[in-house]
Amino acid sequence: MSILQCTECGYMVESLLPRHMCLKCGGLLECKLDYERLENVDFTGDFTFWRYRNLLPEVKILATMREGGTPLHKAKRLAKEIDLEHLYLKDETRNPTNSYRDRSSALLISNALDLNSAAVVCATSGNIGASLSAYCAKYGIICHVVIPKIVDMGKLAQMLIYDAVIEEYGDMVDKSIERTEKLAEETGWYQATPELNPLIIEAQKTIAFEVVEQIGVPDWLIVSMGSGGTIYSVWKGFRELHELGKIKKLPRMVGVQAEGCSPIIDAYLKIKAKKFTKPFTHAIGILVEKPIQQKLAIQAIEQSDGTAIPASDQEIFSAEQEAAKLEGIFAEPASSGTIAALKRLRSQSVIGKDEIAVCLITGSGLKATDVLQALSKKRKTAIVGTEFSTKEKILQILNRNDAYGYELWRKIGKVMTRAAVYQHLNDLLGRGLVVAYDEKGRRYFKITKRGRRVLRAIDELKVLV
Repeated sequence: MSILQCTECGYMVESLLPRHMCLKCGGLLECKLDYERLENVDFTGDFTFWRYRNLLPEVKILATMREGGTPLHKAKRLAKEIDLEHLYLKDETRNPTNSYRDRSSALLISNALDLNSAAVVCATSGNIGASLSAYCAKYGIICHVVIPKIVDMGKLAQMLIYDAVIEEYGDMVDKSIERTEKLAEETGWYQATPELNPLIIEAQKTIAFEVVEQIGVPDWLIVSMGSGGTIYSVWKGFRELHELGKIKKLPRMVGVQAEGCSPIIDAYLKIKAKKFTKPFTHAIGILVEKPIQQKLAIQAIEQSDGTAIPASDQEIFSAEQEAAKLEGIFAEPASSGTIAALKRLRSQSVIGKDEIAVCLITGSGLKATDVLQALSKKRKTAIVGTEFSTKEKILQILNRNDAYGYELWRKIGKVMTRAAVYQHLNDLLGRGLVVAYDEKGRRYFKITKRGRRVLRAIDELKVLV
């Protein structure tokens, strides 16, 4: 039984099921600790997620894959580059499925097992879907994942190998979330979408607990924001330790978003919403148009006397390369934004040289398709060995017969979303390698003479290597 409290009106309710919305005012619900009961609580056991069981909602069955207990890496070389004396990277890539979402999956699946749930459903643009798929596979629960058209292939590959049931719905994760709400209502499946289950915040607050045990309270903690729940989770963790008397001060929180999609920052800075522009960033993990937990994120920033700052995709990619080159940590774009933001704040003297800063690295760069593609372009022989690239496969298929989009997707092997196939087709159209025509209500694609010359050139280069 959890005690849930509305973050807007303060209304409290006890519930066995995780609920996210207040029935009185429509505000978001969060789990409430009984501070009197926990006055003398201590952390015991191995340095893993379940070390903090006493500060989490009660569960009887523990689901675990040894998540949590991740390193807090002292980034000496990167700190020198940024002109900072004390920089730490909280490396959540060390979790079982290589992201911080494994903390959430451990608590969610434990709760689902207590409730004897046969299936879970979640909307995801990547990490939570990959993580839940793995935990469900281990504990014999069916995992239904609703993904948007834009998703990192590395994360999708994890969902596929763990045998999740995958449905594509919507251009962005916002629409996928709406879909899971309806599915959970219709089927009774356990709702595991991060924005719709308050247990996610409880699980993620353990990041703060670990940081305190590892180095104490930093001056600054920098977190990337998508829906806004992660920065609030970490702030809630520090705030609870403070209220329990475990720490004497609190960190200042920094929220980071990509310049191409920064609704929380716009709201925090009271910038009028951008019109007629479709939000986009290669940091797909934080590509959210209408963040459900926006108010909570802003609350964490304001209560901590922190700030919010955008980063360009170029800054994010550069930061990703620096973290890898200087510290040996390959971070996904969504979390590399924290390093990009830190560089800006340090250059503006917002963060002092002698202050302690922690950047949260939420997931591995090995999952991010765009990054891997961009890195591959740096190779001098990038075109060599492209036999299995998507664009070449499309040209090879069209060199034999004209085909329409869905047919091409099937022939490629359904290894990516149909939207991604159409994106490749649009690129080929723009380069004059294919042309399109309509026939019998379908749009067909045909290779051009130029397209055939490109195929021959690729074959000749392969022979020379």
